[in-house]
Amino acid sequence: MSAKPIVVVGSSNMDLVIKAARIPRPGETILGGEFVMVAGGKGANQAVAAARLGAEVYFVARVGRDPFGEKMLENFRRDGICTDYVVQDEKHASGVAMIVVDESGENSIVVAPGANGVLRPADVVAAEEVIAAADSVLLQLEVPLETVACAAQLGARHGTRVILDPAPARALPDELLAAVSLITPNETEAEILTGIAGDDEDSARAQAAAIRSRGVGTVLVTRGASGSLLDDGSSVRVFPAPRVKSVDSTAAGDCFNGALAASLAGGAGLPEAIGFASAAAAFSTTRLGAQDSLPGKADLEG
Repeated sequence: MSAKPIVVVGSSNMDLVIKAARIPRPGETILGGEFVMVAGGKGANQAVAAARLGAEVYFVARVGRDPFGEKMLENFRRDGICTDYVVQDEKHASGVAMIVVDESGENSIVVAPGANGVLRPADVVAAEEVIAAADSVLLQLEVPLETVACAAQLGARHGTRVILDPAPARALPDELLAAVSLITPNETEAEILTGIAGDDEDSARAQAAAIRSRGVGTVLVTRGASGSLLDDGSSVRVFPAPRVKSVDSTAAGDCFNGALAASLAGGAGLPEAIGFASAAAAFSTTRLGAQDSLPGKADLEG
Protein backbone atom coordinates (compact mmCIF):
# COMPACT_ATOMS: atom_id res chain seq x y z
CA MET A 1 0.00 0.00 0.00
CA SER A 2 2.74 2.48 0.92
CA ALA A 3 5.65 3.68 -1.19
CA LYS A 4 7.47 4.80 1.96
CA PRO A 5 7.40 3.12 5.39
CA ILE A 6 5.89 4.21 8.69
CA VAL A 7 7.93 4.26 11.89
CA VAL A 8 5.92 3.80 15.09
CA VAL A 9 7.64 4.74 18.36
CA GLY A 10 5.76 3.68 21.44
CA SER A 11 4.45 1.17 23.92
CA SER A 12 3.68 -2.52 23.84
CA ASN A 13 1.61 -4.26 26.53
CA MET A 14 -0.13 -7.51 27.21
CA ASP A 15 -3.81 -6.71 27.86
CA LEU A 16 -5.74 -8.73 30.44
CA VAL A 17 -9.41 -8.10 29.66
CA ILE A 18 -12.57 -8.93 31.63
CA LYS A 19 -16.07 -8.40 30.22
CA ALA A 20 -18.58 -7.24 32.85
CA ALA A 21 -22.10 -5.86 33.00
CA ARG A 22 -20.67 -2.55 34.18
CA ILE A 23 -17.42 -0.99 35.34
CA PRO A 24 -17.12 -1.31 39.16
CA ARG A 25 -17.16 1.74 41.41
CA PRO A 26 -14.15 2.46 43.68
CA GLY A 27 -13.91 -0.17 46.41
CA GLU A 28 -16.51 -2.41 44.75
CA THR A 29 -16.03 -6.04 43.66
CA ILE A 30 -18.34 -7.46 40.98
CA LEU A 31 -18.50 -10.77 39.13
CA GLY A 32 -17.43 -10.49 35.52
CA GLY A 33 -17.82 -12.77 32.55
CA GLU A 34 -15.43 -13.65 29.75
CA PHE A 35 -11.66 -13.23 30.26
CA VAL A 36 -9.23 -12.83 27.37
CA MET A 37 -5.51 -12.09 27.17
CA VAL A 38 -4.52 -10.13 24.08
CA ALA A 39 -1.54 -8.09 22.96
CA GLY A 40 -2.02 -4.34 23.24
CA GLY A 41 -0.30 -1.06 24.07
CA LYS A 42 -0.98 2.10 22.09
CA GLY A 43 2.22 1.97 20.06
CA ALA A 44 1.90 -1.71 19.24
CA ASN A 45 -1.78 -1.33 18.38
CA GLN A 46 -1.02 1.46 15.94
CA ALA A 47 1.85 -0.49 14.37
CA VAL A 48 -0.33 -3.56 13.91
CA ALA A 49 -3.24 -1.53 12.55
CA ALA A 50 -1.03 0.11 9.92
CA ALA A 51 0.66 -3.17 8.97
CA ARG A 52 -2.62 -5.07 8.55
CA LEU A 53 -3.83 -2.32 6.25
CA GLY A 54 -0.84 -2.74 3.97
CA ALA A 55 1.81 -0.34 5.27
CA GLU A 56 5.48 -1.20 5.70
CA VAL A 57 6.01 -0.66 9.43
CA TYR A 58 9.08 -0.34 11.64
CA PHE A 59 8.43 -0.44 15.38
CA VAL A 60 10.69 1.21 17.99
CA ALA A 61 9.86 -0.18 21.44
CA ARG A 62 10.99 -2.15 24.49
CA VAL A 63 9.51 -5.38 25.83
CA GLY A 64 10.65 -7.63 28.67
CA ARG A 65 12.68 -10.77 28.22
CA ASP A 66 9.72 -12.80 29.48
CA PRO A 67 6.87 -14.89 28.03
CA PHE A 68 4.75 -11.79 27.33
CA GLY A 69 7.65 -10.15 25.49
CA GLU A 70 8.32 -13.25 23.42
CA LYS A 71 4.65 -13.48 22.47
CA MET A 72 4.52 -9.82 21.46
CA LEU A 73 7.57 -10.22 19.20
CA GLU A 74 6.04 -13.31 17.64
CA ASN A 75 2.83 -11.37 16.95
CA PHE A 76 4.66 -8.42 15.39
CA ARG A 77 6.58 -10.66 13.02
CA ARG A 78 3.42 -12.52 12.06
CA ASP A 79 1.88 -9.19 11.03
CA GLY A 80 4.95 -8.32 8.97
CA ILE A 81 6.27 -5.57 11.29
CA CYS A 82 10.03 -5.01 11.30
CA THR A 83 11.25 -5.65 14.87
CA ASP A 84 14.90 -4.66 14.35
CA TYR A 85 14.36 -1.75 16.76
CA VAL A 86 12.35 -3.61 19.41
CA VAL A 87 14.69 -4.17 22.38
CA GLN A 88 14.17 -7.03 24.82
CA ASP A 89 14.98 -5.43 28.16
CA GLU A 90 16.95 -7.59 30.59
CA LYS A 91 15.87 -5.73 33.75
CA HIS A 92 12.26 -4.70 33.22
CA ALA A 93 9.16 -6.82 32.66
CA SER A 94 6.87 -6.32 29.70
CA GLY A 95 4.10 -3.78 30.14
CA VAL A 96 0.71 -5.05 31.30
CA ALA A 97 -2.76 -3.45 31.06
CA MET A 98 -5.76 -4.49 33.18
CA ILE A 99 -8.99 -3.70 31.30
CA VAL A 100 -12.67 -3.96 32.24
CA VAL A 101 -15.17 -3.67 29.36
CA ASP A 102 -18.87 -3.09 30.07
CA GLU A 103 -21.92 -4.17 28.07
CA SER A 104 -21.98 -0.96 26.02
CA GLY A 105 -18.34 -1.33 24.97
CA GLU A 106 -16.96 1.35 27.31
CA ASN A 107 -13.81 0.47 29.21
CA SER A 108 -11.65 1.24 32.23
CA ILE A 109 -7.88 0.64 31.96
CA VAL A 110 -4.91 0.58 34.36
CA VAL A 111 -1.42 0.13 32.90
CA ALA A 112 1.84 -1.08 34.52
CA PRO A 113 4.36 0.29 31.98
CA GLY A 114 7.31 -2.00 32.72
CA ALA A 115 9.86 -1.87 29.88
CA ASN A 116 7.86 0.86 28.14
CA GLY A 117 8.99 3.23 30.89
CA VAL A 118 12.65 2.85 29.94
CA LEU A 119 12.36 3.40 26.19
CA ARG A 120 15.05 6.05 25.76
CA PRO A 121 16.01 8.67 23.16
CA ALA A 122 19.01 6.47 22.29
CA ASP A 123 16.57 3.77 21.15
CA VAL A 124 15.02 6.30 18.77
CA VAL A 125 18.36 7.61 17.52
CA ALA A 126 19.27 4.03 16.61
CA ALA A 127 16.37 4.13 14.12
CA GLU A 128 17.24 7.56 12.66
CA GLU A 129 18.00 6.14 9.22
CA VAL A 130 14.54 4.62 8.83
CA ILE A 131 12.87 7.71 10.35
CA ALA A 132 14.62 9.86 7.74
CA ALA A 133 13.33 7.61 4.94
CA ALA A 134 9.78 7.23 6.29
CA ASP A 135 6.52 8.83 5.19
CA SER A 136 5.62 9.42 8.83
CA VAL A 137 6.67 8.78 12.39
CA LEU A 138 3.68 7.93 14.58
CA LEU A 139 3.83 8.74 18.30
CA GLN A 140 1.78 8.40 21.50
CA LEU A 141 2.42 9.16 25.18
CA GLU A 142 2.77 5.77 26.92
CA VAL A 143 6.58 6.06 26.86
CA PRO A 144 8.80 8.78 28.41
CA LEU A 145 8.10 12.26 27.08
CA GLU A 146 11.79 12.86 26.34
CA THR A 147 11.69 9.88 23.99
CA VAL A 148 8.57 11.15 22.24
CA ALA A 149 10.19 14.58 21.86
CA CYS A 150 13.36 13.04 20.43
CA ALA A 151 11.36 11.12 17.81
CA ALA A 152 9.33 14.21 16.88
CA GLN A 153 12.42 16.35 16.52
CA LEU A 154 14.22 13.73 14.44
CA GLY A 155 11.21 13.44 12.16
CA ALA A 156 10.93 17.21 11.77
CA ARG A 157 14.66 17.51 11.08
CA HIS A 158 14.44 15.01 8.25
CA GLY A 159 11.21 16.38 6.77
CA THR A 160 9.24 13.30 7.84
CA ARG A 161 5.57 13.82 8.74
CA VAL A 162 5.17 13.63 12.54
CA ILE A 163 1.78 12.35 13.74
CA LEU A 164 1.08 12.57 17.47
CA ASP A 165 -1.78 10.85 19.25
CA PRO A 166 -1.61 12.75 22.59
CA ALA A 167 -2.77 9.86 24.75
CA PRO A 168 -2.79 9.16 27.60
CA ALA A 169 -3.75 12.80 28.04
CA ARG A 170 -1.23 15.17 29.62
CA ALA A 171 0.08 18.71 29.26
CA LEU A 172 2.70 19.04 26.52
CA PRO A 173 5.49 21.57 25.98
CA ASP A 174 5.36 23.94 23.02
CA GLU A 175 8.76 22.66 21.86
CA LEU A 176 7.27 19.23 21.23
CA LEU A 177 4.12 20.55 19.58
CA ALA A 178 6.17 22.73 17.21
CA ALA A 179 7.72 19.56 15.74
CA VAL A 180 4.33 17.91 15.12
CA SER A 181 2.78 17.92 11.64
CA LEU A 182 -0.58 16.42 12.63
CA ILE A 183 -2.04 15.91 16.11
CA THR A 184 -5.12 13.74 16.74
CA PRO A 185 -6.55 14.39 20.23
CA ASN A 186 -9.95 13.17 21.30
CA GLU A 187 -12.21 15.65 23.10
CA THR A 188 -10.81 14.87 26.56
CA GLU A 189 -7.21 15.17 25.38
CA ALA A 190 -8.02 18.40 23.53
CA GLU A 191 -9.51 19.85 26.73
CA ILE A 192 -6.36 18.98 28.70
CA LEU A 193 -4.15 20.56 26.03
CA THR A 194 -6.21 23.76 25.86
CA GLY A 195 -8.29 24.16 29.02
CA ILE A 196 -11.36 24.52 26.78
CA ALA A 197 -14.20 22.30 27.99
CA GLY A 198 -17.18 21.03 26.02
CA ASP A 199 -18.29 18.16 23.85
CA ASP A 200 -19.94 19.92 20.90
CA GLU A 201 -18.68 21.11 17.53
CA ASP A 202 -18.12 24.69 18.65
CA SER A 203 -15.89 23.48 21.50
CA ALA A 204 -13.94 21.25 19.10
CA ARG A 205 -13.39 24.21 16.77
CA ALA A 206 -12.08 26.33 19.64
CA GLN A 207 -9.85 23.51 20.89
CA ALA A 208 -8.38 22.92 17.44
CA ALA A 209 -7.62 26.61 16.94
CA ALA A 210 -5.96 26.84 20.34
CA ILE A 211 -3.75 23.82 19.66
CA ARG A 212 -2.75 25.14 16.24
CA SER A 213 -1.75 28.44 17.83
CA ARG A 214 0.94 26.52 19.73
CA GLY A 215 2.74 25.54 16.52
CA VAL A 216 1.08 22.35 15.30
CA GLY A 217 0.50 22.37 11.55
CA THR A 218 -2.81 20.48 11.46
CA VAL A 219 -5.24 19.45 14.22
CA LEU A 220 -7.75 16.62 13.95
CA VAL A 221 -10.08 16.40 16.96
CA THR A 222 -11.68 12.95 17.11
CA ARG A 223 -15.15 12.88 18.65
CA GLY A 224 -16.17 9.21 18.74
CA ALA A 225 -19.61 8.60 17.28
CA SER A 226 -19.81 12.31 16.42
CA GLY A 227 -17.00 11.98 13.90
CA SER A 228 -13.99 14.27 13.71
CA LEU A 229 -13.10 17.90 13.08
CA LEU A 230 -10.11 18.95 10.96
CA ASP A 231 -8.43 22.36 11.21
CA ASP A 232 -5.50 22.71 8.80
CA GLY A 233 -5.13 26.46 9.11
CA SER A 234 -6.94 27.27 5.88
CA SER A 235 -10.32 25.68 6.61
CA VAL A 236 -12.27 23.67 9.17
CA ARG A 237 -14.07 20.51 8.05
CA VAL A 238 -16.27 18.03 9.89
CA PHE A 239 -16.22 14.31 9.03
CA PRO A 240 -18.99 11.91 10.15
CA ALA A 241 -18.31 8.55 11.81
CA PRO A 242 -19.81 5.30 10.46
CA ARG A 243 -22.63 3.84 12.55
CA VAL A 244 -21.93 0.39 13.99
CA LYS A 245 -22.96 -1.70 17.00
CA SER A 246 -19.99 -1.30 19.34
CA VAL A 247 -18.94 -4.10 21.68
CA ASP A 248 -15.48 -2.86 22.75
CA SER A 249 -13.84 0.51 22.09
CA THR A 250 -10.47 -0.48 23.61
CA ALA A 251 -8.24 0.11 20.55
CA ALA A 252 -10.47 2.29 18.39
CA GLY A 253 -8.29 5.39 18.71
CA ASP A 254 -5.15 3.40 18.02
CA CYS A 255 -6.79 1.81 14.99
CA PHE A 256 -7.79 5.25 13.72
CA ASN A 257 -4.24 6.57 13.96
CA GLY A 258 -2.61 3.49 12.42
CA ALA A 259 -5.10 3.47 9.55
CA LEU A 260 -4.66 7.22 9.04
CA ALA A 261 -0.89 6.86 8.75
CA ALA A 262 -1.22 3.85 6.45
CA SER A 263 -3.61 5.67 4.12
CA LEU A 264 -1.43 8.79 3.98
CA ALA A 265 1.65 6.67 3.27
CA GLY A 266 -0.27 5.02 0.45
CA GLY A 267 -0.73 8.38 -1.24
CA ALA A 268 -4.19 9.42 -0.03
CA GLY A 269 -4.99 13.03 0.75
CA LEU A 270 -5.89 13.87 4.32
CA PRO A 271 -9.71 13.97 3.82
CA GLU A 272 -9.64 10.54 2.14
CA ALA A 273 -7.35 9.18 4.85
CA ILE A 274 -9.70 10.43 7.57
CA GLY A 275 -12.62 8.61 5.96
CA PHE A 276 -10.57 5.42 5.71
CA ALA A 277 -9.39 5.71 9.31
CA SER A 278 -12.95 6.33 10.54
CA ALA A 279 -14.17 3.19 8.80
CA ALA A 280 -11.32 1.12 10.24
CA ALA A 281 -11.85 2.44 13.77
CA ALA A 282 -15.60 1.83 13.62
CA PHE A 283 -14.99 -1.74 12.45
CA SER A 284 -12.56 -2.34 15.33
CA THR A 285 -15.27 -1.55 17.91
CA THR A 286 -17.35 -4.50 16.68
CA ARG A 287 -14.74 -6.95 18.02
CA LEU A 288 -13.44 -7.67 21.54
CA GLY A 289 -9.86 -6.86 22.45
CA ALA A 290 -7.08 -4.58 21.28
CA GLN A 291 -4.98 -6.08 18.48
CA ASP A 292 -7.51 -8.88 17.97
CA SER A 293 -10.04 -6.23 16.91
CA LEU A 294 -7.87 -4.53 14.27
CA PRO A 295 -9.09 -5.06 10.70
CA GLY A 296 -7.22 -6.08 7.59
CA LYS A 297 -7.87 -4.62 4.15
CA ALA A 298 -10.32 -7.42 3.29
CA ASP A 299 -12.48 -6.54 6.32
CA LEU A 300 -12.99 -3.00 5.05
CA GLU A 301 -13.53 -4.00 1.43
CA GLY A 302 -16.28 -6.47 2.23
